[in-house]
Amino acid sequence: MPEAKDRTMKILVMGSGAIGSLFGAYLSKTNDVVLLGRSHHVRAIEQHGLRVRGKTIMRCRLHAVDAIEKVPDLPDLVLLTVKSYDTETAVKQLHTLIHDETLVISLQNGLGNVETMERIIPQRHILAGVTTHGVIFSKPGEIIHTGRGHTLLGELTGDRSPRLQTIVDLFNLAGIETVASEDIIRELWVKAIINSSINPITAFFQCKNGYLLQNAILEKIVEHVCKESTQVASTKGISVEPKEMIRRTKDVIRETSENYSSMAQSIQQGKRTEIDAINGYLLAAGKRQGMQTPLNSILVELIHSSTNVHAFHSR
Repeated sequence: MPEAKDRTMKILVMGSGAIGSLFGAYLSKTNDVVLLGRSHHVRAIEQHGLRVRGKTIMRCRLHAVDAIEKVPDLPDLVLLTVKSYDTETAVKQLHTLIHDETLVISLQNGLGNVETMERIIPQRHILAGVTTHGVIFSKPGEIIHTGRGHTLLGELTGDRSPRLQTIVDLFNLAGIETVASEDIIRELWVKAIINSSINPITAFFQCKNGYLLQNAILEKIVEHVCKESTQVASTKGISVEPKEMIRRTKDVIRETSENYSSMAQSIQQGKRTEIDAINGYLLAAGKRQGMQTPLNSILVELIHSSTNVHAFHSR
């Protein structure tokens, strides 16, 4: 794969919600980007362009479509940013667009996405990534960049391959601060541990992230959930320490104190959450190892109940 500076890549962003739209906007400055998203968002972008407010101020014109059949060209690079529960459907649709050199990057929340992808497309096409950017979907055609973050990309094997470096350079050239990771699987688990300790609690109490450290009881719950989730990761051979993960989780809470987590936003909007790919995945992984995970179990039940209650009152 040629160096990023030597070519314009054809990039498909599959699942152009908040984070997908942000990355698509940045990458469109130096590449040929197509956003694949929901019809109302696509129509607004086609008519008025994509507007980004907040930490980034930008309005860009880029191609957007609402069906895989409308993607005009075979992509060199696909950013998979759909919700975890849509991964299988999205990758099955995407399968027809993959050629020999196509790379598909999972830039999603939760665990299990990569395994789902591997069942459908060869592993050699797959990279994984994590990002700490905060983004809110404001309205069709508009997103709010609430917090600048950094992005890690990696080969599933941990190799520092030339193609990985090309994509890292591509992201940095577009203004997305990115580094290559030699253990992206560990990074996926680290992010899941942090999310498991923040998202469901803020979703249930409908509070901003920062409130978790302002309320002594909630802060203790965060610590205990983080410890339990870290213990599950350790049984899977992931090298993580509870004290370090608690520190990192609290750092994220401070950095995103004014944000509502993605799960809290989903509850507010009456949408399905990614609880099953975060706490639910940890719960199942612990069970397979014969480990009790009462806190993750409770959080899964609470979020499922909250979603059902919200759906009932929204009728």
